[in-house]
Amino acid sequence: MGDVFWCSTCLNMSTRPRITFDSQGRCNACQWAEEKKTLDWSVRQNELTKILDEHRSTDGSFDCVVPVSGGKDGSYVAYQLKHNYGMHPIAITVTPALSLELGNQNLKNFIASGFDHIQVSAAGDILQKLNKFGFIHKGFPYFGWLIAIETVPLRIAAQFKLSLVFYGEEGETEYGGSTALKNSAFHTIDFMRDVYLEGGQDLVFKEANLASEALTLFRFPTQSDYGDHPLKITHWSYFENWDPYRNYLLAKEKCGLTEAADTNTGTFTNFAQNDQALYSLHAYMMYLKFGFGRATQDAGIEIRRGAMHREQAINLVKLYDGKYPDQFIDLYLDYYQMTQQEFDAVIEKWVNQSLFELKKGRWQPTFKIK
Repeated sequence: MGDVFWCSTCLNMSTRPRITFDSQGRCNACQWAEEKKTLDWSVRQNELTKILDEHRSTDGSFDCVVPVSGGKDGSYVAYQLKHNYGMHPIAITVTPALSLELGNQNLKNFIASGFDHIQVSAAGDILQKLNKFGFIHKGFPYFGWLIAIETVPLRIAAQFKLSLVFYGEEGETEYGGSTALKNSAFHTIDFMRDVYLEGGQDLVFKEANLASEALTLFRFPTQSDYGDHPLKITHWSYFENWDPYRNYLLAKEKCGLTEAADTNTGTFTNFAQNDQALYSLHAYMMYLKFGFGRATQDAGIEIRRGAMHREQAINLVKLYDGKYPDQFIDLYLDYYQMTQQEFDAVIEKWVNQSLFELKKGRWQPTFKIK
């Protein structure tokens, strides 16, 4: 691994996949945050206006696709497209395996606020196998669902003969990772497959050993699927300075978003990722693989938007990061059809043991944030 170090501005670790640092020790997410302050956003706004003018329907029929969960980011994008740009989005939700009641209610509230919506639920046994084998072989507890949120909106766009698909933020650019899309409005299916799914789609398909027809929802559309309507896949964060907290405030006011009563497991916030129980396990696995968890990510966002100092962030990360998701363990064991011993063995397989050691049945960090 070499020497582990942290961004001199936020708390991104050198272990983060695809991340880079400059000579001042700033990660590329912090470099981008500074660049955005002087970026001429009017150029990108003009680009957005041109794109939307080319695709806007004149008869009120659907003209773009927006993946949503009922959370802050998809709600914000859908609201902007409909109310500020006169578009006619169709919102798409892929049902997660272990949905939470708060997330279900937030999705209902979003729909009730005035959006046409399609919810797609993959066959439960198929999704379970893909999630289970993704957990085992990729260290991603909801890998099947992760595949589906990339493939299903594109398949529906092809089905409706729609070309334009708007995701929320481009996470690699915003939070640290590949900068390939920093100055690109659109990206390809190959990029989604190689970066967002980390090249693991075929591996998990193979390990799950499912019939080809069972995987229809989990495959990307081909040229023959969309024919004369070539897909244009983009992220709203390319066109506007991305601010998750601003998104939360708008979604709360306009789309009925409700936050959790308490802070979420592993972090100090309560207004994001409230749709499914498996996210807490995903964040815990991320922590054990790379040394940073949900609180580190949330703190980085707050630092980059100027709402938190680095020392305060360090204290919060020490308090919250890497918490074991005790409240959901029985749910996980039942869902994966695993014993506690089998579950713990998968966890151990993915632990970065140059960063953690096992003490009293829990993995504890051997590093200190600097």
